[in-house]
Amino acid sequence: MKKLKYIILIFVVFLSASNIFAQSKSELEKKKNKTQQEINYTNKLLKETQKTQKESYSQLLLINKNIESRRSIINDISYEIKLINGKIADIELIISIMEEDLENLKTHYANMIRVAWKNTNKYNNIMFILASEDFNQAYLRLKYMQQLANYRNKQFKAITALTDILAIQKTKLTDLKNKNNNLLTEQRNEERTLKNDQVKQESTIKKLKAQESDLKKKLQQQQKQMADLQREIERIIREEAKRNTNVTTGKFELTPEAKLVGTNFEKNKGKLPWPVERGVIVSGFGKQKHPVLANIEIDNRGIDISTTVGASIRAVFDGDVKQVLAMPGMQNVVIIMHGEYVSVYSHLETVLVSKGDKVLAKQVIGKVYTDKTENKTILHFEVWKSTAALNPTYWLSK
Repeated sequence: MKKLKYIILIFVVFLSASNIFAQSKSELEKKKNKTQQEINYTNKLLKETQKTQKESYSQLLLINKNIESRRSIINDISYEIKLINGKIADIELIISIMEEDLENLKTHYANMIRVAWKNTNKYNNIMFILASEDFNQAYLRLKYMQQLANYRNKQFKAITALTDILAIQKTKLTDLKNKNNNLLTEQRNEERTLKNDQVKQESTIKKLKAQESDLKKKLQQQQKQMADLQREIERIIREEAKRNTNVTTGKFELTPEAKLVGTNFEKNKGKLPWPVERGVIVSGFGKQKHPVLANIEIDNRGIDISTTVGASIRAVFDGDVKQVLAMPGMQNVVIIMHGEYVSVYSHLETVLVSKGDKVLAKQVIGKVYTDKTENKTILHFEVWKSTAALNPTYWLSK
């Protein structure tokens, strides 16, 4: 019975671990489904860019995004398989201990019944009590017989309960093994698709390298356009700082309203809505190697989000429109102040706001531009605090 209690204790701990496993598995499933939706959306965008006969840089960015997402799914599947294998090992251990304990219980119970049967043949239970020397002995013998009957009943119930639990665990084990086999098949399929994407990637890179001189020219133009945008952003920020500098103290001081907006903006880090309803990040923040040109590094001060033709661009938070610009290569640019913070939206075809307007979070401020030569629709989005560019992916909701 002590061993049975030990088994029950293990089982309670095991159930607690099962809850953690279920939570981890659920989170993985959600993440995997979200990544798969992202892949489906990227494929939709890729089909748009492939309408042109010529391979384009934007096609490569989308293929690269698919590869990144596919690797994420494979990693998630691998981790889920690892979790399930750990769970299988736990259940197999529990089943092994339970089977051993059940066998011991059955053996002990059989011996008890055998002894009880032999004793019944030797003398009748009533005669056993009546043969007592005095009342106290008769009472003790009666209590002993009752305790023995109760003990046998408890042993029988323990055997029944353990048998039922064992059957449930064996069913769970079978289900987990089936799930594991399905995941292994899914993983192999994802790996095959990844290889196909990598073949497309290599083929596209090879064809784009044949256009190396054109790519370099385009990159130089883009870098000049981005530098012009950065200077304009910094100029606006400096002007705002100057306008808000206290003449007496010489310190930068926001109005109470602007201070509140900035504080709320900061509190919503990681929760801000996306500037487009649907999109995928095809170029991240910061320094990175050019995917085609060797020994060339790109320094992206924001992120590039690929989206569908005619997509609406939305303000990510309440703020004041500080500038609306038309810049070569950047099309229309909208700059919005949120207290100390600034959000920048570039590559807009149409703009629905003007300088000085107050906007709300998710308010549509324009429509995204589509480059018809490459069939690419990409929004360039930046977040700044003072004169420092911040990584927008840390601010947008996941």
